[in-house]
Amino acid sequence: MSANDPFARLPEAASFTVTSINVADGTAWAPEQLSSGIPGGKDVSPQLSWSGAPEGTKSYAVTVYDPDAPTGSGFWHWAVADIPATVTDLPEGAGDDTGSGLPEGAFQLPNDARVARYLGAAPPAGHGPHRYFVVVHALDVESIGVPADATPAYLGFVMTGHILGRAVLTATGETSA
Repeated sequence: MSANDPFARLPEAASFTVTSINVADGTAWAPEQLSSGIPGGKDVSPQLSWSGAPEGTKSYAVTVYDPDAPTGSGFWHWAVADIPATVTDLPEGAGDDTGSGLPEGAFQLPNDARVARYLGAAPPAGHGPHRYFVVVHALDVESIGVPADATPAYLGFVMTGHILGRAVLTATGETSA
């Protein structure tokens, strides 16, 4: 992991696979996954499928994080906790205002805009390319035990001691000046 990898200083975790019909690792987001504030953007969460999670996985969490946002702390676009271990995919649009595509028991935490939904990519115009880490975290507990109004950063803090594995897909985005 490089120094620019937001997971480089976290404890090692087994690797498994995450894929999406909306974006391939290292490529730009589809227009639907961009913020509705950008032409063509629709704030639609990507479809995700994962496989190969470590034995002992009891639940999953999904996060989407932009470490390149000019905030000093990056920007959390989406966080979902308590996805049952029997679930290995989320449909496109699962992260709408109601979480209509999430499995029973799973819930969305407020992102850095403080809305509990997926918020599409919107790098500042002329700021250069941004990376969006789409991560499925395999956890050793059925419920991570964070309140529904917790921040994604707090979710990450609580998850640290429970992560068995991590599947990472990196999308990119850039807005011209």
